[in-house]
Amino acid sequence: MTSGHKQPVSVLVVIHTTALDVLLLERSAHPGFWQSVTGSREGSETLVDTARREVLEETGIDSTNGHLIDWQLSNNFEIFAEWRHRYAPGVTHNVEHVFSLQLANRPSIVTAPDEHRDWQWLPWREAAERCFSWSNRDAILMLPEMYPAGT
Repeated sequence: MTSGHKQPVSVLVVIHTTALDVLLLERSAHPGFWQSVTGSREGSETLVDTARREVLEETGIDSTNGHLIDWQLSNNFEIFAEWRHRYAPGVTHNVEHVFSLQLANRPSIVTAPDEHRDWQWLPWREAAERCFSWSNRDAILMLPEMYPAGT
């Protein structure tokens, strides 16, 4: 957006292996807050382009090396008060669009230090328990439905 404010439209990208090991990132500004890749749409980019850009920026992973799926699922949630200054005045809610990126293996991760201080691969149930965000937790818990064994 030209106003310098973030758009209240974002993506959540659950990165996982075929064995349903899930990549989680720990926020730099909030140690102990673990999450999947997230980020706001920039300009008029498509949601899939937002997902690809955020995955590359936050992990160093080229999403063309995996299987990126738009779940056609969105979550509407209230933006934490401490982060509302990033949005236009009066904006209190965000619409988050859920994606997943399935990888054949667990690549090394290169985080953006201003955003994330650590990363780890966890089995999907453990990853869901570790997430601070309900929408992230719920998406991880849906993985076995989205990716039945062997797919």
